[in-house]
Order: sequence, then structure tokens, then C-alpha cells
Amino acid sequence: MSDTKIDIAVVSDHPGIARWHAMAPPGRVAGVAGLRPIVPFRHDVLPPPAGPGVAELSLYVAPQWRRRGIGSRLLDAVRRRAAEGRAAERRVVVDVVAGSPGEAFSLRHGFRYARSRRHDLLTYHDVHQAWLSELVDAERPGYRLTHWTGAVLDSPGVRDLLRSPSRLGGAVLIAADAEGDLAAYAAAVAGAPWQPRARQYGPVVLPGHHGRHLDRWVSAALIQRLREVHPHVQEIETTTADDDADLLAVRAGLGFHLLRRTRLYELTQP
Repeated sequence: MSDTKIDIAVVSDHPGIARWHAMAPPGRVAGVAGLRPIVPFRHDVLPPPAGPGVAELSLYVAPQWRRRGIGSRLLDAVRRRAAEGRAAERRVVVDVVAGSPGEAFSLRHGFRYARSRRHDLLTYHDVHQAWLSELVDAERPGYRLTHWTGAVLDSPGVRDLLRSPSRLGGAVLIAADAEGDLAAYAAAVAGAPWQPRARQYGPVVLPGHHGRHLDRWVSAALIQRLREVHPHVQEIETTTADDDADLLAVRAGLGFHLLRRTRLYELTQP
């Protein structure tokens, strides 16, 4: 059933993010949708399909307004924008809980299953700071840690960021290099001061540097540095492919615990 009294309005209050409100009289918000371009670091912190040219969809309809076609109308607005030819938005991904109404909605509207994912959470309250410092300060012969902070606005290379000066911004990048050769890195993005949860991407270990526990090292350094730069952050969320046992073991060893399991779906515009 479609509710013709609902207006879909474009909202321009988040730079870089396309947003829509489903407005019900008298001025109530019945649903929201957002489309955020995913900006991966090269060497792909975010594995396919969340690479260049992909935007992440968020869509929510208040319970009392469901089953009225509002979600479909919001998605139509998203599709129209993607069809305008913006390269960064022609592929859309959405993360949904298995068996949820969101999964049924995605399947009904032509989204294709991509992979299962696991979300883990680390809270700083549970981090033993002295133990973390020991991990970070432990010698790794031939390797050194470098870091960068700032805002990631396009599709940068990690090496390019590390060569550029740090500046104000929500992104924190930690890298391990061996005599100038990039070996491993991890990144995190913090939100506004009233948003206590940051999102971590990686770690990534480049070919030729595996077997030295660099993934654990840069992850520990990122946990430490993120809190120094953004003291308002209280917790870190990560996303991992459900079958990546090695990376899940690294996360568990640092204190991350299971938050939820989701499925990633993808929609490609013709």
C-alpha cells in the first residue's frame, strides 16, 4: 500500500552525503535514506565490492509507517540519483541483518547477495593501557611505525597520505614501513564529538611482509593513536568477512568481541 500523503524531500545537511526524508503531515519524518560514497584507501582497506565507485545505502522507516511503500519510494529517489551518472554512486551496497525485514526488502528490490560479514566492537574501558603500550613499543627489527591524521575526501594512496602533512580531520592512519617500503597499515575514522564510536578499516599487510605479526602491531598502534587524537572516542567497530579466520583472530587478541552478523547486498545501476 502506498501513502500518497508522504513527500520525499532532499536534505542537504551532511556535506558529501546524499540524504532524503519521507515527510508526513504535519512535518513528521516517517523515514530516512542516505547514500554515502565509500572512499577506500588504495591497496583496498575495504575489499570488493566496497571499492572505488561504490556508495553505501542506509534506509530506515519508522515502525508505524511501514508497509505503506515509503521504503520503496525512498529507494526510488536513491536509484534516480545513481542513474544520473555519478560514477561513485552507480553501485550501491547495503548491510542488513540476516533474516530481517531489511534483507527481505533488499531481495525484493533486486539487490544481489555479496558476502556475510561480522561486526566486532572494542571498548576503551576494557583496554589495558600498559599492555597495549607494550605491544606498540615492542621492537620489530627493520620496521618502524608512522602515522597520519586528516580528512579523506577522495581516493588517496596510503603512501601519498603519509607523505602529506597531518591536518585536522576524523581519519587516523597508522603504517609500518621497512626502509621506506610500505609494509602494513590500518586506518580508523572518528565522527563528531558527540559520536563515541569510530570505525576501523584494515589492517592490511602487503606482499612480502607476512608472518611478522605486523597486522597486530599496526592495529594496536591505531587503537592507541586514535584515542590520543580523538579523546571523545569510546569504542571502535570493525567489519570482517565471516570466513577470514586470521583477521578475526587478530581482532580477538586485541579485545574485540562480536557485536552482530550481517549480510552485504549490492545493487548495480544499468
